[in-house]
Order: sequence, then structure tokens, then C-alpha cells
Amino acid sequence: MSLSDDSRYLKGGPVAQRIIAAVREDAAIAKAEGFPPKLISITVGDTAAVEVYVRNQRAKAQLAGIDFEERRFPATITSGELEAAIHGLNADPRVTGIIIQRPVPAHIPVRTLQAAVHPLKDVEGMHPASIGNIVYNQLDLAPCTAAASVELLRETGLDLKGLEVVIVGHSEIVGKPIAFLLMSEGATVTVCHHMTRSVAAHARRADALFVAVGKPRLIKADMVKPGAAVIDIGINSEIGPDGASRIVGDVDTESVKDVASWITPVPGGVGPITVAILLRNTMVALSRQRALYEATYGTADRLAAE
Repeated sequence: MSLSDDSRYLKGGPVAQRIIAAVREDAAIAKAEGFPPKLISITVGDTAAVEVYVRNQRAKAQLAGIDFEERRFPATITSGELEAAIHGLNADPRVTGIIIQRPVPAHIPVRTLQAAVHPLKDVEGMHPASIGNIVYNQLDLAPCTAAASVELLRETGLDLKGLEVVIVGHSEIVGKPIAFLLMSEGATVTVCHHMTRSVAAHARRADALFVAVGKPRLIKADMVKPGAAVIDIGINSEIGPDGASRIVGDVDTESVKDVASWITPVPGGVGPITVAILLRNTMVALSRQRALYEATYGTADRLAAE
């Protein structure tokens, strides 16, 4: 049975299309009201992998009616110079959101760049304030990959309240945010990491299993509860028996799909939705910026009356 015919696969494409369609409607309304959304992408140095991401983001942004502009900086730029450039974009009212493309050169701490982006323009959900807001159930500007992963779980139709969820991987931008997003929905969440004594023991009792550790085929069929939903967030390059390189996830899909009721393909699962969430976050950021503008300067009607 092909991937396209197998109902066990949680494919990201259709979900991404729905999100982008909704964003396109919101963007058209915002433009008509004089607030056109605009994304600025920051690339440091020459990285072929980054170019692929930027092209994809640009194409999807255009599809959603969001202006997209790439700013390239040399690999020799200092952290201070780059922060100054970001602060300039923070102050530009024409800029809705700022994206920091990774990787950046080793001499530039990426967390410093994330913190330099104003929280109101943090469409990636990476600013410490954005991460912290999730703890307080302000969930509409979450890290894109984490939000995309939860979006796929919703596609199963499972009731998230009381759902037994296990997350393998506790990174600041994927594992931990997923945990907080699902706890806010009433799920019971366990987070496993490299110090967990038995990942398999935890994974086998999960109704929903999220995996994001960067280890190809880590999760085998005997580690998955029958009927579970498995969300594979891993992206790994693997050399096959024929010597060709291919992309695989952190889950041994071929074996696990015979145990799980739902599983995400890699590629084609979480990835497409991640860009769609980025665009949705852009409209959330624009809404917050407009609210601040109107609170500070008044509505258009009030300004006209004055």
C-alpha cells in the first residue's frame, strides 16, 4: 500500500494547506486595512541547506499573501553588528516578523540573536518571553515545530484531556514546548532524555509518542503501544544499501506503522506544517502589533476625529 493510500500516515501537506488558506484570508483583510504583513529572513554566511529553507519559506509566504525579504550578512559579521541590525528591524513598523536562519557561524551565539528579536516580532516563538508565555497558557505564538507537531496529533481526533503522552527529547525549541502545549490541553505528559533510565518502558505506555532526538530509527515497534499515535520529528540523513542518501526520521517507520494507529511520514509529516505555523504566527504577531499601536495612538476613527 502506498503512502498516499495508507490512512495510518498523518500527512502534513493537507493540514498545511488549510492553515495557509486561513492565513491568506487574514493577510488580505490586514492589507485592505493598511497593515500589510512582512517577514524578514536573516541569513549569515553561505549555507546551501539554508537556501532550501529560505526558498520554501518564500514560496509559502507568497502563497499566503505575506511579503518576504531575505537579508544576507557575511560570515565575518560580529555578534554586536548583527544584533544592531536586528534592533533596526525591531524599530521598523513595516516589519511584522524576523526569522533567524540556522546554522549561524560558531562565533555568533544563536540564543543572543533570538533574545535580540523583539517578542512582538518573534514569529519563530524562540524568544525567552515567548517560551515563558507557554507556561502561562499563552499558546498562540509557540515555537513552530512544536506547534506543528501538536497540530498533527489533533488530526487523529483523540481527546487530549487525560491522554498519556510521552516525549522523547527535551530540547528548548521542540520537546519542552510540546510538553507545555499538551499539558495546557489536559494531557498527562512524560518527557524522556539522555538520563532517562528506560525510554522503552515509558514509550510503551504512551497513547501519543513524540520523538525528536536526531537518532535515526531509534524507536522500534516493540517500544510502541498498540494503537498509539506516533509523531516523528526527527530529520536524519542515512546512506541506504544502494549507497544513496535518504532522509529518515527517529522512528523505524516500516516496523512501527504495523503497531501504531497513526504515524507521521518523514519527510512529509511535521515539516510542511512548520512553515505554515510560521506564517500563522506572523498574523498573530501582526494582530498584537496592531493592538499595541491602537492602544498607544488610538483607532483610525479616533485619530481622524482628533
